[in-house]
Amino acid sequence: MSMEFGWWNKNAESGKYQVHVVVHGGNIEWKRHQGHHTPWEPHVPDDDDRERLLIEANKRLPRRLITKKQYEEIKRLSENEGVGKISGRYVRVGPTR
Repeated sequence: MSMEFGWWNKNAESGKYQVHVVVHGGNIEWKRHQGHHTPWEPHVPDDDDRERLLIEANKRLPRRLITKKQYEEIKRLSENEGVGKISGRYVRVGPTR
């Protein structure tokens, strides 16, 4: 099940920008864009972004929008470095023939 999170950040160098996080199938993808007519670009999260993701996910727990297992998965994936896509993918060994 895909989960999406989003919020706005503001800093002195780049101004105001939107952060969008998609968690799906053991993967996490961080994107950002600044302004309405700009493309989404990969976003390298800092510690504040990771903390904000956990806060946003924690808000959904009491309302049962995500399960405790999904929250733990988000927590594990948010600790990974980089912009995502395959940063949290499990390595699964297929059957041998």
